[in-house]
Amino acid sequence: MSIFGSMAYCTSTPLFLRRAFVRVLATILLVTGIGVVSAAEQIGPVHPIAEPDMLDAIQAKLAEKERTGEVAKLQKQFEERVKRHAETPDPVAGLSRTTKARTFYWDPSVRAPKTITTPDGRVIVRAGEMANPLDYVSLSNHLLFFDARDPEQVAKAVALIEHYDGRVKPILTGGPVIELMRTWKKRVYFDQGGALTRRFAIRHVPALVSQEGKRLRIDELKL
Repeated sequence: MSIFGSMAYCTSTPLFLRRAFVRVLATILLVTGIGVVSAAEQIGPVHPIAEPDMLDAIQAKLAEKERTGEVAKLQKQFEERVKRHAETPDPVAGLSRTTKARTFYWDPSVRAPKTITTPDGRVIVRAGEMANPLDYVSLSNHLLFFDARDPEQVAKAVALIEHYDGRVKPILTGGPVIELMRTWKKRVYFDQGGALTRRFAIRHVPALVSQEGKRLRIDELKL
């Protein structure tokens, strides 16, 4: 059976799909010059559609849920989930508390995929050459990764922020980020999905990232 035959005779096909099919078929008939009446005769008799319109059925179902208050309940549950996730995002998986101090370095150099120039045409780096972003910008603040669910890590973060006169960007890997911002009255970040800890190959927290020459020094700090 052709696709046209199967569509014409399949009574389980939703109404909106059949309507769309009829519009497409009518366009084909107009383009090919075949009369609609003769085409209908070729396809077969047209029977009245007994099934309800899918959109009408969905709207009726929603109206019933609104009447019973179920829609309002679901909306409130959704808003509460969003609020909880914003205040306490999912912790970064695969990290553990530092039990042994470790120091290593990360080289941010990359190979330029194409020639990079200034707006006036001066070449910064040519395609295929290695470029180090630290040749052009510097890391003005230390990056401190820690889990705010651990009171000792929070205390360590406070001490480091004071030690570096506030030149520290606190980045949580777990815990209530909004609550900590309110308490500290300071911007606090969250490593969503572990993007930064994976890039820096950090396995344990707390960990401090600092610039040292043209590399980044990473210290996993034992408490």
